Amino acid sequence: AGLQARLEALRSAADPDGKWATLAGELIRDTRKRGDAAIVEHMQQFTDPDFSAERMRVTQEELEAAGKQLSGELREAIEQAISNVYAYQKHIKPTDSDPVWIAEAELGLRWTPITPVGLLVPGGSAVLFSSLIMLAVPAMVAGVKPEDITVVTPPPYRKEGEPAKDISPITLAVAHMLGLSKVYRIGGPPAVAALAYGTDTIEPVNFIAGPGHPVVQAAKLRVNGVVGVDAFYGASEIVTVADDTCDVDAVAADLIAQAEHDPGKCFFIAWDRAVIEKITAAIDQQLAERKRKGAIEASFKDASFAVLVKDEADAAKWSDIFAAEHVNLAVKDPQAFLPTIQHGGEVFLGNTPVASGDYYAGPSHTLPTDTTGRFTSGVSCITFMKRTGI
Repeated sequence: AGLQARLEALRSAADPDGKWATLAGELIRDTRKRGDAAIVEHMQQFTDPDFSAERMRVTQEELEAAGKQLSGELREAIEQAISNVYAYQKHIKPTDSDPVWIAEAELGLRWTPITPVGLLVPGGSAVLFSSLIMLAVPAMVAGVKPEDITVVTPPPYRKEGEPAKDISPITLAVAHMLGLSKVYRIGGPPAVAALAYGTDTIEPVNFIAGPGHPVVQAAKLRVNGVVGVDAFYGASEIVTVADDTCDVDAVAADLIAQAEHDPGKCFFIAWDRAVIEKITAAIDQQLAERKRKGAIEASFKDASFAVLVKDEADAAKWSDIFAAEHVNLAVKDPQAFLPTIQHGGEVFLGNTPVASGDYYAGPSHTLPTDTTGRFTSGVSCITFMKRTGI
């Protein structure tokens, strides 16, 4: 019963009649009615009580200063990550098909970029500059020009008793490195509404993409049709299938890495009770070393579980039921197990750390969550393209 209840909670995240959709609808209507004033009030509530409309857009001087400030190993790592994503996305980019003649008619197919686009980059609870790379690079490979990309990313949430903070300079530096100049320090459903309908400050776009809190994802679904949107990319999650050959400490680390996203969701599946016990013990041991311990413990308690199944076939069945954002096959022969898995945003074989996909590898880390991997895919250059029959 507990397992079924949590599955239902996953499936209800994208419900158009659910709580997130209701809240998103209210905020979108208010933003359409009052424009910048509604956005300012939202930002004052969550990030800075002194926030004003003049602070919405990041200036070119701020972007350039952040770009100059970023140096050393971190800059080199970010440059390599950008290069990796470019290489992978160019490799998978579709090309126009050769024409075919049918009934004396020449028929073809043309791919063109969707433009302009708006990118949602989370920043309220954690600095996710990697999301900017994983969205902007696929868009540019698709053919979207940097000047046709609008980025919305909020400052961190303001905690009671603490001073207000600004957008991470690393995020601004990445924007500068990518040649992006339209960057706004706003977030939440009001930012989605601004991208869809426009305000006095922000021009509307034709397509919105990006991950974030379920209420932000619900907001995207509410404006779908007014503009195009990618898919439901909510709170981070992982499902790990493990056998007695797995690296127990590595599996535990990957599960914790998703749990700390606040919120995060972690599921692991095994057909050997001893494997579950070893992984659970490793998690307990590693928790003492983690900074975001409160968020991790809450994720494990409220939105995570282990499933003991009969055999490998049963494990594959349950993995497909979760259809998780990240699927980790920590088994003896992951290549052989892979064909038994049908659903999931991205698959990691053997001891490949999920963090490699989050930060460094070529496929985008913006991936379907909450079982929507059953019918949709993660962001790629194809996300920002449309096909036209000729």
